[in-house]
Formats: sequence, structure tokens, C-alpha cells
Amino acid sequence: MKFVDEAFIDIAAGDGGNGCVSFRHEKYKEFGGPNGGDGGRGGHVFAVADPNLNTLVDFRYARRHEAKRGEHGMGSDMFGAAGADITLKMPVGTILSDAETGEVLYELLKPGEVVTIAKGGDGGFGNMRFKSAINRAPRQKTPGWPGERKSLKLELKVLADVGLLGMPNAGKSTFIAAVSNARPKIADYPFTTLHPNLGVVRVGPEQSFVVADIPGLIEGASEGAGLGHQFLRHLQRTRLLLHIVDLAPFDDAVDPVAQAKAIVGELKKYDSALFKKPRWLVLNKLDMLAPDERAARVVDFVKRFKWKGPVFEISALTREGCEPLVRAIYAHVQAEQVAAQAPAAAIDPRFPDAVPTDSAAKL
Repeated sequence: MKFVDEAFIDIAAGDGGNGCVSFRHEKYKEFGGPNGGDGGRGGHVFAVADPNLNTLVDFRYARRHEAKRGEHGMGSDMFGAAGADITLKMPVGTILSDAETGEVLYELLKPGEVVTIAKGGDGGFGNMRFKSAINRAPRQKTPGWPGERKSLKLELKVLADVGLLGMPNAGKSTFIAAVSNARPKIADYPFTTLHPNLGVVRVGPEQSFVVADIPGLIEGASEGAGLGHQFLRHLQRTRLLLHIVDLAPFDDAVDPVAQAKAIVGELKKYDSALFKKPRWLVLNKLDMLAPDERAARVVDFVKRFKWKGPVFEISALTREGCEPLVRAIYAHVQAEQVAAQAPAAAIDPRFPDAVPTDSAAKL
């Protein structure tokens, strides 16, 4: 199935039904009085986060979505039926924004989450609503209100704990296949990965995290080189980035340090917040190096790259070094989750500039 992570749709909620003008016609009752009912409300348009979907391809070709209008009111005090609602299923992680202004309207972040994206119009009043002591035979009615109409941009950002960065053929797909249940396409040519892949990594019973692999970046991606850098949006919700580097390129003229710096530069151009996320360096393909050459190659790379963060040495093909890396990732993700769920320390309103302390938090 073709991967689509952006789509534009037009939605229209149903219009409300019109009110009715009617009077009772009963034998021996010359003035039966009004009995025109109200119109029914129009159908709403809902969006639901479906965990079984991972692409917006359903909305690429079906752009117009309309709910039914409400039925008109009828005589004999009968109200019109409400219009049928429609529910649009979207992948978890979908952002719905106004197509014209770009304003973000809704985000579907939890499986099963439902939001009302367009409300149906209310039904109009029938003439029975206008009966009074001085107006015994009203002939007024009101039309139904129109339903909401919107043009929306749908944007999918996959939900993952860890994101993989790297040049084409750095070994990202091999790594995610080695540590998770994902089975991406793996080949010996650039840009094998054409769309993001998600994999669940099992560390132990009820212990897991999700990894996202995106197509490789090259220098100039911000100007459209290669596949561009639009897939970086799928890393914006991750807690950790793994920068995977091919430490043993086939071409001796290729400098891994220059490639790594190009990736960092493209990351910074795309989004400063993404650039500031925790990032670990993963030196891959050590199985391609002689045992006595590995240490010197790693030290030389780290020194020239001027890297001061965590460094992991692995071979995704043989899975050497993958288990310690996976356990370190899980510990980091768990710590991030605990920190995110911790309640904020209380601040005394009398001293808003004061730094909260443990004692203040207890108060």
C-alpha cells in the first residue's frame, strides 16, 4: 500500500431541517391550533484515531466528505429526524489544521480518540413553537441552520520513542530489522527505504519501545536533494535520536565524518527543536573492519567529529553490540516518561520568581 503522510480534504456537516407550518384538522374542532414540528439537526463529522492505520492514502483520492442533512419538520407535532453522522478513520498521530491559515485545530494522539471536526446545523422551529396567548394561529417557521464546512490539511507524524538518522546505506533498516519486529526492504543501493518504518523492540515482558526509521538524508536535502527532508517530521515526537554512521564505507574517498556533519547540518536547518533533542552516536558496520583496526577508527572518528555525547559501537548485520544499546535506550525512554509524568513543583504566588524546592512542592 502506498505511503501517504499528507492530504487535503473538504468536509461538510449536514444542514438542519426546516421547521413546518401545520394546523390540526380534526372533526368538530374548528380552531385546532398549530402542530408543525421542528426540523432535525444535521449530521456531525467526527475523526477517530485508528491504531490499525499507518497512512493517509484513503484521503488522497477521496477528498470530499459530507454528512446528511436533517429531515424537515412535519405536521401532527412530528419533528424531523437528525441527519446521519459520519466518522473518518485516521492514523494515530494525525494533525488536522486549517488548509488556508495553517492553524492547528486537532491532534489525534491516543488510539480510539474521537474529535468533532464539523458540527451539524440545528433544525429550524415549526409554528407550534410560536403559539402564544395573543398569537393562537402562528404561521411563522424558521429554516434550518447550515452545517460547518471546512477545508483541512491532514499531516501524519508517526508516534515513536526513538528515531533513526543517517545517510542512505548507513544500516538503519538493518538495525531496525535486527532489534525489532519490523521487516523493511534491505538492499545494497541508496534510498532503499522510501517511507517511514515502525518497529516494536521487546526488551522483556511488558517492556518495549517503538523505533522509527526514515529514508536516508544527504547533504542538500533542505534544497530537495535526494528524497528531501520532509520525512524528518516523523521524528519530531520522539524522545531520542540515534545517529547511525557507516564507519566502513566501500568507497575510500567517502569520509564518514563529513557525512555525519552533513546530517547534523540538515537537521539544524529543518527544525531547531529537533536538533536539540537527545542524540546518540551509533557507529555501525564494525564487522567490516579488522579487530585491530576498530578501536583506532572509532577514536579517530569521535575526535574529528568533536563528539562529546554517548557513543555505541555495533554491527547491525551480526547484531554485535545491539543488546547493550537496546537496554540503554529502554532505560533512557523510561526515565523520560517518568520525568514527563512527574507533577510540577508548586510555586508560592507571593514569590513567583523563586525557584521551587522540595519543601515548597510538598506544600
